[in-house]
Amino acid sequence: MSYDFNAQEIFKMAEQIERNGVIFYKKAAEDATDPEAKEFLQFMAEIEDEHENVFASMRAELDAGETEATLFDPEDETILYLQALADTKVFSDDKIDTSSMHDILETAIMAEKNAIAFYVGMQDLVPGKRGKERLDAIIKEEKSHIVLLTNKLKSLS
Repeated sequence: MSYDFNAQEIFKMAEQIERNGVIFYKKAAEDATDPEAKEFLQFMAEIEDEHENVFASMRAELDAGETEATLFDPEDETILYLQALADTKVFSDDKIDTSSMHDILETAIMAEKNAIAFYVGMQDLVPGKRGKERLDAIIKEEKSHIVLLTNKLKSLS
C-alpha cells in the first residue's frame, strides 16, 4: 500500500524536527564549558527555533489543495507515524555526546544531512498538487544549517 502525504503533514514534521534540533543544541550548550562554543550552540538553537516558526508560517499559507487529506485518517495516525520518524531519525532523543565541540558538530551535521535525506525522500510521496515544490524550501533551510556547522567545524582545526 502506498501513502501520499500532503504539504501540511510535511510541514508539521519539519516543525517537529526543528523542535528536536532546539533541544539538541540547548543541551549541548548547557554542557559546553568553552564560552565561544556555548554561544555558537545557543545561536544554532535560536536558528532552529526560527526555522520552526518559518515552517509554521509556511504551513499557515498553504491552500486547501495542499492541506487536503490524502486518505481517511480520523485518528491522525499518519501524523503520528511521521512524527515518530522525525523523532527517531533526525536529532533523536539518544544521549548526546557533549565531550567535545568537534563531536557535537559532527553529530549535528549528520542530523542535518539525515533531515535533508528524509525530505528528499518525502518529495516522492507528496504529489505536486499537494505542495511538493514547498519541500524545496525546507531542504534549502537544512542546507544552510550544514554550511554554518561545517564552517564552524573547519574553524576548530
